Amino acid sequence: MIAYVDSSVLLRLILRQKGALEEWKRVERGVASALVEVECLRTLDRLRLVGMLGESDLVELRETVYRLTASLEIVELSAPVLARASQPLPTTLGTLDAIHLVTALMWRDELEADLVMATHDHALAQAARACGLEAIG
Repeated sequence: MIAYVDSSVLLRLILRQKGALEEWKRVERGVASALVEVECLRTLDRLRLVGMLGESDLVELRETVYRLTASLEIVELSAPVLARASQPLPTTLGTLDAIHLVTALMWRDELEADLVMATHDHALAQAARACGLEAIG
């Protein structure tokens, strides 16, 4: 399976949270926006600042972020992605989710490959389905 992976999927894996993506082991090729590293690292830093992560845990989890993102095909932010994300979409989405959705759609269209959206975000999953992508998570 080829899956576009958003940060919600990675964070549940990294933080060993309940409800992690059941299909993760079936993902043969993972695709993600360059945003995922930033989103994951910012989340870990917020958890550190509110006292939910100690320094040694933070180091280990940051290493996990880098390891997981290195295993993914990272799509850099580009002017065309940002321009398309600023256009109307079929459902209500925030800025980062719009960038994730458009990145997945443009990757799929460019490579003409079957792609599923892996996310634990309901709004992003709904938007992906409205654009013709299967959503898992």
